[in-house]
Amino acid sequence: MFDSTCDLYDRVGEKARVAEPIFRDFGARSRFTGEAVTVKCFEDNSRVKEILATPGHGKVLVVDGGGSLRYALMGDLIAQDAVAKGWEGVIIDGCVRDSAVLARLDLGIKALAAVPRKTDRRGEGQTGLPVHVAGIRIAPGDRVFADADGILVLDPHTAQEIAG
Repeated sequence: MFDSTCDLYDRVGEKARVAEPIFRDFGARSRFTGEAVTVKCFEDNSRVKEILATPGHGKVLVVDGGGSLRYALMGDLIAQDAVAKGWEGVIIDGCVRDSAVLARLDLGIKALAAVPRKTDRRGEGQTGLPVHVAGIRIAPGDRVFADADGILVLDPHTAQEIAG
């Protein structure tokens, strides 16, 4: 794992990209790290559901939901799939739903808020491209570190340097 995002920042300084502090914790796991997998979608969670149904050991899904507070991009059923498939965490620039159930799942979940409205799945969204979330750029393969103090992202080269 890692000590903390604060200690990690002290080690790497400005090599780290630090997300704006806009997220709330929703999962039972408040500290998580993994390789970034990205999706960009707006008010349609089709791609989120598809990705979290695939093996996710050592991975964190980063969702650029455009900051929408109108529809939830993940609920309890999708989150339960993520746990079953071994995902480390999910960061959503948007909303979740079923927050009481999410709080009991062994999954790191950071999102802007909770809202009861689910999305209509229209099969929209893009995967595997750099996204911009909370003031920082996150590309597939970047290393994401999250804890109670926030979210810190390193490029793969820097992450390898500190691991080695």
